Amino acid sequence: MDARSPLQPLRTTAHETLVFVYGTLRTGCSNHRFLSSARLVGEASSAPEYELVDLGDFPAMVKGGGERVQGEVWAVDIGTLALLDELEDHPDYFRRTKLCLDDGREVETYLLPPSQAAGYPRIASGEWREGR
Repeated sequence: MDARSPLQPLRTTAHETLVFVYGTLRTGCSNHRFLSSARLVGEASSAPEYELVDLGDFPAMVKGGGERVQGEVWAVDIGTLALLDELEDHPDYFRRTKLCLDDGREVETYLLPPSQAAGYPRIASGEWREGR
């Protein structure tokens, strides 16, 4: 996977969920503190089936595009997953959904329904942090 650090094997305990983050939850970003008790598995990218849009202060990933979205995979416990659900306003705004990574493995992520992303500028690179 290019020059990024390779994704470690997706091993978790029975009490962990793997979550792909692509915006403000990433390392060094404004909401990363919500992952303080989580374990970084590695950098990853989605399968080329998504689109990333810029909502201003944060991005949103939408199913149905042809891009690979760049992000990180974190192993989170049930308490952290509940915090993430609350932060992302799941299921009323973002929806926690299964995501296929570019290597075929499945994790969870937060997607925005296409109808809610309509009209926002597309981030063609699939990398929200570029230019920030």
